[in-house]
Amino acid sequence: SRRTGVVAELRRQLMAAEEEDSLSYPPLNVTNGNYTCILFHASNFSLKANRSVLIDLTNATFLTENVDFSASECSDSNTTLSLKYTNPVNGISSLEIRFLMTNNFYEVSARKWSTLDLVEIVQDGEKFANFTVSGISTPAEYSFHCQLVGTSNLYSARLVPANSEAKNWDVFISKLQFQGFNVINNQFSYASDCAGFFTPGIWMGLVTSIILLWILTYGIHMIMQLTTNSRFDDPKGPALSVPQTE
Repeated sequence: SRRTGVVAELRRQLMAAEEEDSLSYPPLNVTNGNYTCILFHASNFSLKANRSVLIDLTNATFLTENVDFSASECSDSNTTLSLKYTNPVNGISSLEIRFLMTNNFYEVSARKWSTLDLVEIVQDGEKFANFTVSGISTPAEYSFHCQLVGTSNLYSARLVPANSEAKNWDVFISKLQFQGFNVINNQFSYASDCAGFFTPGIWMGLVTSIILLWILTYGIHMIMQLTTNSRFDDPKGPALSVPQTE
């Protein structure tokens, strides 16, 4: 019983530590008048310029809040989160990142959906990199959550370069949670995750199971086609003669 109690206490400590790590800093809060209109949170928010210069914006965005988001805009149909950084890294005097979201009604689902349509990176006020976004949409009442978001093909939600300048940037965002509409009590609503129900692992398991089931069915069918002789030799009688027609 003592060992069980120690294990249970250790599990509680680990869970508490994980929860504390996940809530180590509050989300970025953008207000419009007296109410919050945008919430943005990530455990890692990094860029890489020209495939070599790493720009880690996590601390500047969420801890020290050394970021200017006064240019952000909110409305019932369009939301823009603008994050401006001054001298984020040597060689770059200013950097602005914009997240553009829309909130539209779709007759097929009979409800409103919020979608992150475009991400823009503006370097030094003159170099514009545009990215279209795939896989980031959620019902308007929910927030959006995704484990990995960025320019890599391996991520569930991907930023696709839309112009030549965008090909010079790599974006990496881990544990992203974003809400640009219907924020209540300065807290994230229920999160709609980007991971679909049918993951690649599930598809591979289904395909393998179907192949094995087909092999089993074919084997049973072949066994059922086997027939036995209808007549047998009698050692005490004459030899059994089987005509060629049989």
